[in-house]
Amino acid sequence: MLSSPDLSFSRTLPLSVFNRLGELLQQMAQAVGTAALMLTEAVLQRMPIPAEWERQRFTLVISEQFSALLLGNIEAGEQETRGLEKPENPSINTSLTFNPDEIASFISEVINLFDCNSCIYQNIARYQQVIAPNDAKLQSKLTLLLLEYMLPIISNEVTVSSTITPGEAYSYQGVEDALNKQIAQERLLNEVTSQIRKSLDLPIIMKTAITQIREFMVLDRLVIYKFASAQVKSQYSSFNDQYLPNSQHLPQNYQNYQGCIVYESLSTDDIPSVLNYQEETCLMRTSLCWEKYRQGFVLAVDDIEKTYPLEECLLNFLRRSKVHAKLVAPIIFEEKLWGLLIAHQCNAPREWTESEKSLLTSVTKQLAITIHQTELMASLTKQKQTLEQRVIERTMALQEALLAAEAANRLRSEFLATISHELLTPLTYVIGMSSTLLLWPLGELSKRQRDYLQTIHDSGEHLLEMINDILDLSQVEAGRTVLNITDFSLVKSAQNTLDSLLEKARSEKVTLKLDLQINPSHDSFTGDSTRVEQILWNLLTNAIKFTPEGGNVTLRLWVEDATAIFQVEDTGIGIPEEQLPLLFEKFQQLDTPYRRRYEGTGVGLALTKQLVELHRGRIEVESTVGIGSIFTVWIPNQLK
Repeated sequence: MLSSPDLSFSRTLPLSVFNRLGELLQQMAQAVGTAALMLTEAVLQRMPIPAEWERQRFTLVISEQFSALLLGNIEAGEQETRGLEKPENPSINTSLTFNPDEIASFISEVINLFDCNSCIYQNIARYQQVIAPNDAKLQSKLTLLLLEYMLPIISNEVTVSSTITPGEAYSYQGVEDALNKQIAQERLLNEVTSQIRKSLDLPIIMKTAITQIREFMVLDRLVIYKFASAQVKSQYSSFNDQYLPNSQHLPQNYQNYQGCIVYESLSTDDIPSVLNYQEETCLMRTSLCWEKYRQGFVLAVDDIEKTYPLEECLLNFLRRSKVHAKLVAPIIFEEKLWGLLIAHQCNAPREWTESEKSLLTSVTKQLAITIHQTELMASLTKQKQTLEQRVIERTMALQEALLAAEAANRLRSEFLATISHELLTPLTYVIGMSSTLLLWPLGELSKRQRDYLQTIHDSGEHLLEMINDILDLSQVEAGRTVLNITDFSLVKSAQNTLDSLLEKARSEKVTLKLDLQINPSHDSFTGDSTRVEQILWNLLTNAIKFTPEGGNVTLRLWVEDATAIFQVEDTGIGIPEEQLPLLFEKFQQLDTPYRRRYEGTGVGLALTKQLVELHRGRIEVESTVGIGSIFTVWIPNQLK
């Protein structure tokens, strides 16, 4: 887009035209919305101002997206007619600018007229910070409206005014021509911008843009020259495919390759093509011209014979290409020189105007945006493809690991189930025969023999409990456990479990209590009573084991919303907070000072958790070292 300063002008206009310009700026402020601030000279009426400000008329619009300043100065002679009959349509020296620096300078003058502690001062100061170059789309749209709105007015003023001299008429005609050309350029840039937004196909955008610009500027040839980067040199084939669609082969000495003409638009077939021309020596990266291009320099050559008499290489190429005049604008993005947009006049020398320079510069800015978007999209596409491939590879690896883990877990569970089952048979004989021997009369066995047999029997019973736990856990993990859902009494199950452990609690000198907080009407429950009692037995056994002599273990029971809640509280050794996450892991025994005192495999709580979850319930624990632990189990009523 054309930059804001390109749209500034300064003219002497009738006051009526000035006022209409102000009205149009007000419409612009309304189009921007509530984010815009608009000021006129009316803000100065209630305060003393310097004499020079009495002749000032202005309309100021400030916003982040669009800012403009319309400034008028009534001529002194006409200002002095105050009190007399004023002219019907006095003249006013008018300037309109969109330049941020000029607007900021004017605001600094205005703001100094106010007390720095006033709210007006503070509001203007706040808006002063948001001044920035105008939004290209908004600038283009509003500029077109401004120009199209004012042209008929200016033409009418020129027609009806009887005081306009021939020189003034010529000046007005020049302004009108300039405005008409400005409108045409804005429309062209809008078309180019629209084309860019329709596609991210860089070759199509480039070809379309340079064709439209060449036809508008009436050029013989318009080309785009692409500089070769280090990356392009190492990957020349990809560069050739993307930027040289008509190229048949690589340059022979591509190591010295500096750049290439990658797009071209010709007015007639009589003009020779320079497409794919590779620059090797005429334009080196170390040359002064290249550095100036990198800084945004626009080169205008009206006659190549007068400009390049000492540059034989470039002059000969231009002669062969029938170039008599050229206009060159750099294409820059991310502070890097990508290439050049070059206009050629082939039939005769040509004097390039500032308007043409400005237009070419505006086009290069749009092309730079396009190139940046295209390369960014290509980079994002490549990254996306890479990430997608990594995700696929990672997903496959995770799936393989998951299958391997499931297979290993299944094999382990099957092994545990098999080995546990095989151990039950000899263990049954050990327990059964030791029980039979213990029934013999005391005279047939000595005291020592009976003690040995009792030890064998108790060890066998303990081993049987561990094997049964392992067998149950493996069956649950293998998905072979099916709940036997029946109606049963919660109180009876709790009492049965407690009764089965009274002897064990007495031997450990631990008091076992039952706290029933249940309404008798809620005693009937649907679930697997055997598994529920197994859950309670495991929790109570664990609590008794870790409660010192003289301690208490309490089983509480109540029902809430069709959910049975069991709570086992002990006054035992407690569990450190950092070890709580390991509590329900298989084969885990917590590292406590009492670890060697207590037997066990670490299967009981893991199995308990599995059985609770099999009932769609949950289990939680609260514990304080040296005070005790509370295990709470929620088991919902099961549907038959």
